[in-house]
Amino acid sequence: MVKHHVKDLNLAPQGKKRIEWADNDMPVLRKIRERFEKDQPLAGMRMSACLHVTAETANLARTLKAGGADLVLVASNPLSTQDDVAASLVKDYDISVFAIRGEDHKTYYEHIRTAIEHNPQITMDDGADLVSTLHAEYPEKLKNVKGSMEETTTGIIRLRAMHRDGALKIPVFAVNDAETKYLFDNRYGTGQSTVDGIIRATDFLVAGKKVVVAGYGWCGKGFAMRMKGMGANVIVTEVHPIRALEAAMDGFWVMPMSEAAKIGDLFVTITGDIHVIRKEHFERMKDGAIVANSGHFNVEINIDDLEALAKEKHENVRNNVDEYVLQDGRRIFLLAQGRLINLAAAEGHPASVMDMSFATQALTTEYALKNDLPVAVHDVPAEIENWISLAKLETMGIQIDELTEEQKQYLSSWEMGT
Repeated sequence: MVKHHVKDLNLAPQGKKRIEWADNDMPVLRKIRERFEKDQPLAGMRMSACLHVTAETANLARTLKAGGADLVLVASNPLSTQDDVAASLVKDYDISVFAIRGEDHKTYYEHIRTAIEHNPQITMDDGADLVSTLHAEYPEKLKNVKGSMEETTTGIIRLRAMHRDGALKIPVFAVNDAETKYLFDNRYGTGQSTVDGIIRATDFLVAGKKVVVAGYGWCGKGFAMRMKGMGANVIVTEVHPIRALEAAMDGFWVMPMSEAAKIGDLFVTITGDIHVIRKEHFERMKDGAIVANSGHFNVEINIDDLEALAKEKHENVRNNVDEYVLQDGRRIFLLAQGRLINLAAAEGHPASVMDMSFATQALTTEYALKNDLPVAVHDVPAEIENWISLAKLETMGIQIDELTEEQKQYLSSWEMGT
């Protein structure tokens, strides 16, 4: 059996059912897997991936292995691993997995180092922890890496900062910035799965509540849209003037967090930045306020500030809910320890939307191996995105128009006016 560190291999039968269920709703990735199995574009390539270990990710891992990759998969977040899926990947699909739900900080980084010690030629990241650790602790291994894929906003922010500082030493693809990813995965996937996680954790009635959404990027837009559709009074906080203006014109209240803190019933951070909710905001919140995070890392809510303000903490008053009682008796409820609520308390994005994201990951991996690329943060090639979009439409039974020769000529010329 392949090397692994998972919770319990006896969980594999249930994990296999989940993987197969997700596969039913991932037809584009399945089509790529069938071609990969035949063409073997990743044959002999050592690959390390630091991703959320879910049923959907399992089907990406199967696709990479089908293409010939020698793959090691580790978790990109301590609370996002589905232990039964991890077990099935090892037992049923012979894929090396090092991931346990709830693993501590030390184990988390031991697993990442195991992935790096695999001496990868290709890496795949969800938050850039693997690539940043590779650069910081294993610089001698960088020369072997032909490329990396990053699929989160948080990871892209870190990688662009590395490139700007001259610290980045390998080519990276900003998979998160592909339209086949953020327009669907971020907006519809994060939007729906964040709602799912909050309701599972709290049994919260959305209708009539004041819901504060920190950040109006694509993830924030998707979540705000769904909260509005369920009857919430949605308040958006932003630092970017154009996004704030967009939120206002989309019909949402827009105000600073210092004002929103006084009236919100539920607060959700989706920014990719640190300490979006902190001491001065907790001090203004009303009794019973619920605070959650759907950004990648658990840094958006300043939990140290909350603990310093609290006279008592009651863990797991419900599954994934901790109660903090402040000095004046007000209670604030923190969900999933401030980690991403959609994976900690729910199952993450629906398989159908991850079909496109993971198809983008798989085809960009193939592209990175076929091309010698300069060190930079690269965009996913348009031809990959167009192929995936057309393939997805086909699986949905949707046909679209094609330009006529006359229309193509018109769009490529300047002579014809009114």
